[in-house]
Amino acid sequence: MRFPIKRISRQFVKHLFTFLLLPWLLTAWPNLTQGAVLLDRIVAVAEDDVILESDLQQRLQALERQIIASGAQPPPRDILRRQVLERMILHSLQLQLAQKQGIQVDDETLRQSLLELARGNNMDLDTFRQAIENEGMNYPEFVENLREEIMLNRLRASQINAQIQVTEREINHFLETEAKGGGDTVRYRLGHILVATPEAASPKEIQKAQQKAQRIFKELQQGLDFRQTAMSASDGAQALKGGDLGWRKLSEIPTLFSDVVPKMKKGEIHPPIRSPSGFHIIKLVDIQGADKHIITETHVRHILIKNNEIIDDEEARKRLRLIKQRIEKGEDFAALAQAFSDDRATSVKGGDLGWITPDVVVPAFAKAMEQLEINQLSEPVQTPFGWHLIQVLGRKTRDDTLEFRKKRAREILMRRKAEEETERWLRKLRSESYVEIHLNE
Repeated sequence: MRFPIKRISRQFVKHLFTFLLLPWLLTAWPNLTQGAVLLDRIVAVAEDDVILESDLQQRLQALERQIIASGAQPPPRDILRRQVLERMILHSLQLQLAQKQGIQVDDETLRQSLLELARGNNMDLDTFRQAIENEGMNYPEFVENLREEIMLNRLRASQINAQIQVTEREINHFLETEAKGGGDTVRYRLGHILVATPEAASPKEIQKAQQKAQRIFKELQQGLDFRQTAMSASDGAQALKGGDLGWRKLSEIPTLFSDVVPKMKKGEIHPPIRSPSGFHIIKLVDIQGADKHIITETHVRHILIKNNEIIDDEEARKRLRLIKQRIEKGEDFAALAQAFSDDRATSVKGGDLGWITPDVVVPAFAKAMEQLEINQLSEPVQTPFGWHLIQVLGRKTRDDTLEFRKKRAREILMRRKAEEETERWLRKLRSESYVEIHLNE
């Protein structure tokens, strides 16, 4: 029997916290327009939704402050305004589609996500809420923003994941490529600028985009700041972050760039690369250099008592304590597991779960398992499945490098394809949706 659980990595939690913080920074400055009278108007129509000048201004002004706080110079306001508006339009279109498809996020899922965010920032939920409010943010609105982000993640998964497949041949190929480029030990930090072309672009539109990309490349070669240029000229998803793609292994870099990146020197900017999305300019910002994957496996067995109408928590604990006493007096664990365990998949094997790693069981079970000495019996342990009596029979370490690399390869290829497909899907969604922009009216 296995106890799967969805886990959010610390890296993801921190990323999500930053991502969610940005929209609230964008609305956390109520006095920005103090003394001014703002006559609200519609600046964009996106299908059944409208975007107001006041919303755009809030996001724009706070983003400018964030850019300045990071030590960078904001791009010209009209360019940044257009970038922010486009992000708002895409967000609205996705949210409307998610709602039409009946995608919902229940309160319990939302609560668990908030708990993960809080833990990832070394806080409990109350402290986390206080930290949000101390930043001048409205906590209920923050929570609603999180709900929307989970909805959009589910929408993208439903639209994109079913179309993505990774073959064994692809896995082996990228492992070979990774080995040749030192990909398992080397990390690359890339800057990215995209000059996009429309869906089904005409030759004239392609030529115009190519000329723009070549002009940007030449200006960068002459010393123009890459981050600044990305914020003002890039159509890429990371434009407002200065085009920063973050640290990536070779296998995590989009296929389009994976052949050229290992040949680049630190600080080098590559000429525009053509793709269906447009023309890409990449800069190798930095390189750094990681190793074998050793895992600890534990041979463990357990007896499970499930809660039901008759057996509450206290009764389940009482039964397991009695079973523990019988084992300590010499009775056979396996025989008692066969007689009393509610885990039918393992009770026939004497409760034996075999050799497992902590990531395949829920956290409470893993924590108890890791704290036990060999042959030691646990106290009753509660998990979402019920109450467990756990015994560790052995431990060993194993070099899991090859299996780990293959598993990671599959995940990375899926993520890489998902990124590429998401970009294509968003362009298609945007081009097929009814959008009006009234920025200059």
